[in-house]
Amino acid sequence: MEIKVDRDIFLKCLTHIQGVVEKKNTLPILSNVLIEAFEDKIQVSATDLDIIITEKISAEIIKEGSTTTTAQVLYDLVRKLPSGSGIYLNLQNDKRLKLTSGKSDFNLTCLPASEFPILEDSIESDYVEIKAKHLLKLLNKTKFSISSDETRHYLNGIYLHKTEDENPKLVAVATDGHRLSKTQISLDSDKNFHPVILPKKTIFEIINIISEESDLLIKILSVRSKIKFIINDVILISKVIDGKFPDYERVIPSDPRKEVKANVREFISAVDRIKSLSIDRKGVIKINIENNKMRFFVNDASSGEGIEEINANYDGENIEIGFNSGYLMDIANNIQDDNIILKPKDATSPIIIKDQKDLDTTYVVMPMRVV
Repeated sequence: MEIKVDRDIFLKCLTHIQGVVEKKNTLPILSNVLIEAFEDKIQVSATDLDIIITEKISAEIIKEGSTTTTAQVLYDLVRKLPSGSGIYLNLQNDKRLKLTSGKSDFNLTCLPASEFPILEDSIESDYVEIKAKHLLKLLNKTKFSISSDETRHYLNGIYLHKTEDENPKLVAVATDGHRLSKTQISLDSDKNFHPVILPKKTIFEIINIISEESDLLIKILSVRSKIKFIINDVILISKVIDGKFPDYERVIPSDPRKEVKANVREFISAVDRIKSLSIDRKGVIKINIENNKMRFFVNDASSGEGIEEINANYDGENIEIGFNSGYLMDIANNIQDDNIILKPKDATSPIIIKDQKDLDTTYVVMPMRVV
C-alpha cells in the first residue's frame, strides 16, 4: 500500500473515526484503525465491536493495499502536522507503516488487516431521511436526561420511534426516572422505522460527526438489533440497547395547569448563583412562586443560606417546590425562546417545562422534598 493524502482531509476523517476506538481493551486490534486503499480513495474504519464506523476520502493511490495502525498515535501525529501539508503513507511490511510529511518521518507499528473485525452490514430495509440539524435536535434536547444507572440498562440511551398517525413523526425520549425529555420532528415520508434505544456512545459519536453539517441529509435504517446512519461518505452501524423502554406517556401530566413565565437568562443566572450554597450532591434548591415573583432558596447548615428573586408572570395560588438545580439548568440551557414556561401543580407532582419556540419539545421534572 502506497498513498498520498491531504493532511486536512485525513485529519477530519480521523476526528470522526477515533471516537469509536476504545482506549483500554483486551484485543490490541481494537486500538487500531483499518486503512484500505483502492482506486482513487482510501477507506478508514474503526470498531469497538458494538459500533463500526467507516469513511471514504479522496487520495492519490500509488499502490493499493490495506493495513491497521494505532488510532491514537496516527491521530496525534496528523493533528500536529501543519495545515495544508501533504502526507505520504507507504506500507513497508506487515509490521511497519512509513508516514512522511515535509521533514517529518515516522515508522508506525502495524497489525495485519485480516485481523480487523468487521461488523456484518446486513441491514436491508427502508430508510428515513432527515436533515442533520433535525437529528441534532433530537439528540441534544434529550441526551442530558439519559440515566447512568447500569441496573436499568434500558434507560441508558435515547428511545427513538416513529408515530403511526397520518403525519408521521420521529420521536426521541430519554429519562432517568427523575426527569424526562421528549422531542420530535416531522417526517416527509412514511418509511419503516423499527423503534430502538440508541446507546450513549453512539449518540455522542453521531453528534461529533454531524455538528458541522447542519443542512446535510442523513439516511437512517433501523432494525431490531442495529441502526445504520449514512452521512455523506461516513457509514456508522451500531448495536442498540436490548430492552423495553417504559411507557413514557404515562409520566407526562395531561391535567390543565396555570403557567409561570420567566426570562430564561434571569432564571439561569439565579439558579446558578443560588446552587453554589447547596453542598448536597444533587444541588437541591427550593422555589417559591407567588404574586408575579419567583424566589429561589437554599438553607444549608454548613455553607449558609441565600435567596434569589426574579420577576415572573403568574396569577395563581402560592406554590413552593424543591428541585435538583442541575436538572433545571440542563433544561433552561436548551430553551430557545427568551422565556421559560413552567407548569407546576403542587409540591409533590411533576412539573412540566416548555419552550414557546419549540412546542414539539416537553420536559418533565420530579420535585424533591426540601426541609
